[in-house]
Amino acid sequence: MPADAFTGTYGINYGRIADNIPSPEEVVELLRASKIRNMRIYDFDHGVLEAFRGTGLKLVVGLPNEYLNEMSSSPDHAFNWVKDNIQSFLPDTQIVGIAVGNEVLGGSDQDLWADLLGATKNIYNATKQLGLDDVIQISTAHSYAVFNNSYPPSSCTFSDNIKQYMKPLLKFFLQIGSPFCLNAYPFLAYMSNPLKIDLNYALFLQNGGIRDPKTGLLYDNLLDAQIDAAYAALEVSGFRKMEVVVTETGWASRGDQNEAVATTQNARNYNYNLRKRLALRKGTPLRPKIMLKAYVFALFNEDLKPGPTSERNYGLFKADGSIAYDIGFRGLKSSAWSLFSTEDMGARAWLPPAAALYLLLRW
Repeated sequence: MPADAFTGTYGINYGRIADNIPSPEEVVELLRASKIRNMRIYDFDHGVLEAFRGTGLKLVVGLPNEYLNEMSSSPDHAFNWVKDNIQSFLPDTQIVGIAVGNEVLGGSDQDLWADLLGATKNIYNATKQLGLDDVIQISTAHSYAVFNNSYPPSSCTFSDNIKQYMKPLLKFFLQIGSPFCLNAYPFLAYMSNPLKIDLNYALFLQNGGIRDPKTGLLYDNLLDAQIDAAYAALEVSGFRKMEVVVTETGWASRGDQNEAVATTQNARNYNYNLRKRLALRKGTPLRPKIMLKAYVFALFNEDLKPGPTSERNYGLFKADGSIAYDIGFRGLKSSAWSLFSTEDMGARAWLPPAAALYLLLRW
């Protein structure tokens, strides 16, 4: 039975390119208060892994891109890395996955494209040698740069320059039972084509929807369409049965002058409605029986990230652990205004303080 890194439907990315965010121990407290069980980190920092010891929170650990060449060229290095950074923390720290690189294919460093498959195989073989292959799921996350023709969704294919690297990787993932991991951002899609994309469609708000002329399927939100585009590309490549898991999605709450839709209200709408969408525990129009799972980006604003202002403003929580805007999470400093489980959005959303306090007392 292949390992499964994701329980439920909702997770969050814990990025740490910042000098003002809470300690890992405080992050654990925040996650417990918010009832978030699934986490992804982008490295293998031992302080973080130690803080998660004994918490029961499920953690996907990242192997950064700069390690791929070393892991690809040396099975021994891969074995030692898994032994020192994964096995040594098990089972007390519930590490359930290893993300080998991030957005490698289609990225600017083409030398890494050829290293990805070798690194992935060597990391997997190391888990197998250590008896961890039924506990640890191996993955790698892709950006939309790997696709051509993503509109309409049914027309999507992998880019020609990607196929020679993608197909062997997908074949290996099919063998070991790993999903296709996608970083999908309606925010970025809207920014690239604001004249043709309805903002409400991107934010899960009321809209007329888009019908795919080839399949006849109706899409009422952009994220579902992005995911089904990935499913279409997988199907035409011979991987129809592979699951798509969203490893990053989010909306910036602040941006530069040319990022006018990066507002607190839009970020709140996107992330609140995303939680409601995931709580339905249903699939997409093209794959209705495969329950959608998504990791939100991100836990905190990361003040040291390079790039446009939006890159530093995806956080659901402020640096002090309080909520950036209210989508139903408590935060470390908030009241009992919206104390409920991620999986209970339909039943308990937007409760007044008295009702939330009543639920707290019942617990």
